[in-house]
Amino acid sequence: MADEAKWYVVHTYSGYENKVASNLEKVVENRQLQDLIKEIRVPTETVTEIREDGKRKEVERKIFPGYVIVKMIVTDESWYAVRNIRGCTGFVGTTTDPIPLTDEEVAKLGVETKNIEVSFTVGDSVHITDGPFEGFIGTVDAIDAGNNRVTVIVSMFGRETPVELELSQVELVTD
Repeated sequence: MADEAKWYVVHTYSGYENKVASNLEKVVENRQLQDLIKEIRVPTETVTEIREDGKRKEVERKIFPGYVIVKMIVTDESWYAVRNIRGCTGFVGTTTDPIPLTDEEVAKLGVETKNIEVSFTVGDSVHITDGPFEGFIGTVDAIDAGNNRVTVIVSMFGRETPVELELSQVELVTD
């Protein structure tokens, strides 16, 4: 089979996502499957709800109810371990061959973040290499490496305009 771990989607009963994830973590630990099953995630997002009484409340919601995402190397042993967790109905794909997520799907889901080396600091001139402001040169105003964002001040129509971009969309201007 494959030597590289890939991301797979596991279907669960609705409401059992966290239970399946915690049970799978216990099985991995008990059976020493850490080399086969690398990560287990239940994708969530934090949403601010406004109640009837006007109060705001932050709630964590599942992005894909009924699904758990697992990074693993598929072998008979790892497939069996995941497939036989209580509350799990199976992998997304055929009954015998789970289909891994593509690199594009993993990037869109935000499941796996790649660390980008930042070669610039606040105050440096940068060239925008991608997006609607491609070709512009601006000054770095703020860097948020944790969220993969950078704020660049760009001169448009004679005005200084802050533009928020991903770190991969800019590069340091070299003379």
